[in-house]
This record gives sequence, C-alpha cells and structure tokens, in this order.
Amino acid sequence: MDCVSILAHPPVQRHGARRSFSLCITIRSTNMPSPLHLRKRLFAWMMSGGSEGCADDTLSAQYKRRLFADLHGDVIEIGPGGGANLAYLKGRDVRWIGIEPNPYMHPHLKAEAARLGLNPELRSGVAEHIDAPDASADGVICTHVLCSVSDQAAVLREALRVLRPGGRFVFVEHVAAHGGALRTAQNLIAPAWRIIGDGCHPNRETWVALQNAGFERLEIEHYRVDAPIFGPHIAGVGRKEI
Repeated sequence: MDCVSILAHPPVQRHGARRSFSLCITIRSTNMPSPLHLRKRLFAWMMSGGSEGCADDTLSAQYKRRLFADLHGDVIEIGPGGGANLAYLKGRDVRWIGIEPNPYMHPHLKAEAARLGLNPELRSGVAEHIDAPDASADGVICTHVLCSVSDQAAVLREALRVLRPGGRFVFVEHVAAHGGALRTAQNLIAPAWRIIGDGCHPNRETWVALQNAGFERLEIEHYRVDAPIFGPHIAGVGRKEI
C-alpha cells in the first residue's frame, strides 16, 4: 500500500501579516508483489498440497515407481516443484540436484526433504539453461514440466547435454488429447490456464518434441488419468547415445 508522510509548518506572525499554513505531502510506494509473483505464489501453494486439486502425483505414482527404479548416481530434476518426487528416491543411491525456477516452491521442497530425512541440493534456474556441466548426470527427471516451459526443444537439448553417455531422461507429462471434444476444450481453456497455471499449456503434443529430440532410444507410453482436461498423459524414458 502507499505510505503518506505529512510535514506541516504552523502559521507564524510576521510584520503584522499572518503567514499561510503550508503542508508537504510525500507519497512513497512500498514494494508490492507483482501480479506475476502473486500467481507464482498461488501456484506454489496449489502444487505443494495446499489445494485438493493437485492429485496427479498420486494418479501417476505407479509409473513413477517403475521409471525411477533404475535411476542411480547423479540425478538432476528440472522443475521439482514442492518435492513430490523425492519420496520415490529415498533410500536409493542417488545424489539429487533440483533446478526450480519458482522461488515460492523452494520452502515447500525443503520442508518435504526435511520430512524425508534428505539433504538435496536445490538451485534456482530454468530448464532451458540447466546449471550443470556437460555430461555430469546419470539421469534427468522431468515430470509435469514440459507443459509449461517456454521452449521444449531447448529443454530437451539441455537434458541431452548434461546427461552422460547412456544416461536416462525420465518423464511423466500431461499432453494434448488426440482430437475430439476434449482437445477442443483444451484449446479453449489454454489461454486462461497459462495465466493460472504458471505457464502450463494443456494442449501440447509433447510426444512429438520427444521424438524429435535426438535420443538414441525412446520409450513412450500413453495412458489416461481420471482428471478433467488433463487426463491424457505420457510416461517413459529416453536414453542418450553411448
């Protein structure tokens, strides 16, 4: 809110004339959160469990357990959010690094890590420019991230860059429907949802980007969860050439 400071000079008598009352008003604006920051804060609250509308991790749990089972060594997770995937890595031989662009997610993720007794390394940054050296990771985790990045091709290039030869890119993503009324609904809601959902696109054909990324071997499974608009999903793994 704006802050108002008032400096008043009382009237004085000078040479028989009464001096007028002077008033100085200074208005200075305090640092208000921008609409963008407010949206990011709201999204962090929603995705960290503050809202019952975030059940997709539970719905995709069976796919995550299977895909994460073979991860080991140095693992980078892009867009880890509130740390929903950390539980799948507990007790495994994994050195985890998270790259999370939303600063309001960081406290939720650290709290989840503490609850699980983990001490992960969390970095700020975006998936289009992963803060890691070339060929430094044995695995990259990407779940419900490619829907919201600004450049899917750039993210996948970065994933291949940081992976060691033979490394695994593990993904679970909601995607566009293959036509029909659901695809029409996704297209209609997309502009508004990009604002509400921190850049999320409900109608991306993410499997196409994965097929064009350059993985030596790519496994994609299409499945559906019981969720309006976001039911169509894919899960799988891409392997970097040895």
